[in-house]
Amino acid sequence: MQAKKRYILLLFSCSLLIVYIYSNGFLLKSKFVQNSRREQLPTFATLDELYEAPSRQKRSPQSIVKSCRMETCFDFSKCGDDPKVYVYPTDGPVSATYRKVLSVIRESKYATRDPNEACLFLPAVDTLDADPLSSEHIPDVAQRLSRLPHWKNGRNHLVFNLYAGTWPDYAENALGFDSGEAILARASASETIFRDGFDISLPLFHKEHPERGGAAPAATANPFPAPKKHLLAFKGKRYVHGIGSETRNSLWHLHDGNNLILVTTCRHGKSWKDLRDERCDEDNREYDKFDYEQLLSNSTFCLVARGRRLGSYRFLEALAAGCVPVLLSNGWRLPFDERIDWRRAVIWADERLLLQVPELVRSVPPERILALRQQTQLLWEQYFSSIEKIVFTTVELLFERILAHRSSRQRDALIWNASPGALGTLATYGDSRAHFPVTAIAPVAPPAPSPPPVPLPVPSVPSTAPPPTLGESFTALLYVQATSPALHKLLANIASSEFCEKVVLVWDSERAAPTLKSLPRMAGDDRDPLPVVVIDATTHYPGEGVSARWQPLWAIPTAAVFSLDGDAPLLAEELDFAFQVWQHFPERIVGYPARSHYWDEAKGAWGYSSKWGGAYSMVLPGAALVHRAALALYGAAAPALRLAVRRARNCEDILLNCLVAHYTRRPPLKLAQRRRYKPAHHRHRSSWTDPEHFVQRQSCLNTFAAAWGYMPLMRSILRLDPILFKDPVSTLRKKYRKMELLTS
Repeated sequence: MQAKKRYILLLFSCSLLIVYIYSNGFLLKSKFVQNSRREQLPTFATLDELYEAPSRQKRSPQSIVKSCRMETCFDFSKCGDDPKVYVYPTDGPVSATYRKVLSVIRESKYATRDPNEACLFLPAVDTLDADPLSSEHIPDVAQRLSRLPHWKNGRNHLVFNLYAGTWPDYAENALGFDSGEAILARASASETIFRDGFDISLPLFHKEHPERGGAAPAATANPFPAPKKHLLAFKGKRYVHGIGSETRNSLWHLHDGNNLILVTTCRHGKSWKDLRDERCDEDNREYDKFDYEQLLSNSTFCLVARGRRLGSYRFLEALAAGCVPVLLSNGWRLPFDERIDWRRAVIWADERLLLQVPELVRSVPPERILALRQQTQLLWEQYFSSIEKIVFTTVELLFERILAHRSSRQRDALIWNASPGALGTLATYGDSRAHFPVTAIAPVAPPAPSPPPVPLPVPSVPSTAPPPTLGESFTALLYVQATSPALHKLLANIASSEFCEKVVLVWDSERAAPTLKSLPRMAGDDRDPLPVVVIDATTHYPGEGVSARWQPLWAIPTAAVFSLDGDAPLLAEELDFAFQVWQHFPERIVGYPARSHYWDEAKGAWGYSSKWGGAYSMVLPGAALVHRAALALYGAAAPALRLAVRRARNCEDILLNCLVAHYTRRPPLKLAQRRRYKPAHHRHRSSWTDPEHFVQRQSCLNTFAAAWGYMPLMRSILRLDPILFKDPVSTLRKKYRKMELLTS
């Protein structure tokens, strides 16, 4: 009996032990599964994280690690402080699209004609279309690449590709040639084949994508995210055979004909009628009810679903329309995601959770919709609206890697994700939230072998000068061709200015440069003498002509530069008023004399006008404030633009206005002038009375517009006046009293 009780007790204890082990194992397994799922879920950025470097949201965790990295497959020894790209001569058939790619590089500031000074090489072998069934496929690519004189297994070469693979599987790694150690800039890039930190992901763009310029953003005039007619839209092909069919074939489950417009058609290919399924006829009828362009304009979100390949034309089309992209393409590496933070512009969805997409987009609050829409417009305009911008962004990203390797520093990610963007900011320039839009992080060394004469007791500017900031002062940059009483008067007024920190006088004449003894003493009533630097442009910048006025950036310690002609009739109060206005608008040109452009229907060209009127589009830098970084951009402008200025010995002011408008998309600011004050045309009698002068300036306008693919200048009717200026009140109540009393 006792033995029986012991057996029962033993069995009961074993049962309890088994239950305990099972329950704990189940809990551990559940916790493990829960943690695993939690690790696979996408993370969401906080507001603070949005200001940090962008992180990529990988959709496919099983990445195939490739051996190539910049450190292992790239020769940095070929690259100096100013990297260049060598484009091989065209030899053989080239598609129209790739011809545009080669053209924009050859005419850019990045290009060099000497392969010995090149850091990067661009083959003239058309590698864009690797689909053998395409009409634009170029055969024998591998052999043609291997015959390039500097190929060396692709090291330091950049290869562009838009289409890889062919029917029926469209394998992503099927290029048809071995790229070796070349950097692949490719569209529809997958996480599984992407060499992180080495390759570059491109957007897929149409053959009709413009070479330069491009369409302006469509949604910049929508300040508030008012609900549009449709919440979510998609119109495109679906595939009744082959890959890429599962996601698009299922979209009809979400379509409601009103709020959610998700329509597809199977009318494509030669055999679609033979392979069509039971839904084709109904889908085609619904598809024909909606216009694609209207859907883009009238929808808050646009679905970007994978097709045959991971990328889709609809990605760029949605960005251009200001329709927030909702991505359904697991494993797709987004364009330029190394530096562009796409969390600010797109919504990621999961192809495996298609039916949850409507709830996902409904959960986005209006304030985030506004932020997303605004970011789509910025990114479209800065990086994607033309082939030129796509190619330049690719090169800029590579050069940033190279310069970071040399100096162990990168431009802040904010530069890439805020205006004016990376293409509008030199690699040696940075920005900060305190000093937007741009401030110099390194002084620019003069090109002359010997430093320009700096009068004693003013010390020379050391090469380790601190970076300029907006600060509370400006540098007066004078362009002088002859000494005169007007110059002496201007220098005296500059000395009386409250905010001037330094005077840099650029002398551009065959006669000897003036000495400090011949200039008035640069001292105000209650201040020490201002430091003055006299630079002989004919010695240090030969052949630059009028462009030499903005060359000596190394001598300028402030972000604000007051560009002045040597005989500009400005008072100290006018100088101070202009600077105080500029502090509020540092990204613009702020000054006094204004000009305008217009479209001449009779000539079919742009015209230039100096007539006074209600509108203007240029402020002449003969009396204007400009950011130091804008002058640096002028020096780094495309060679063709600067060559046009040097040949005409004219138009440098027009080019500067075009550059600033192009990068900021803002017009200049005109300030109020004194009574009866007009530019003294007698000072430039040979120019202003010569009809050829205006012909040259009109020619420059059209040259610049052709180079950008559009006219960057923007008109404005705004004029800023000093407080109570020209108002019939007591003079004692006015802040700028002398501006109204003096009329000459």
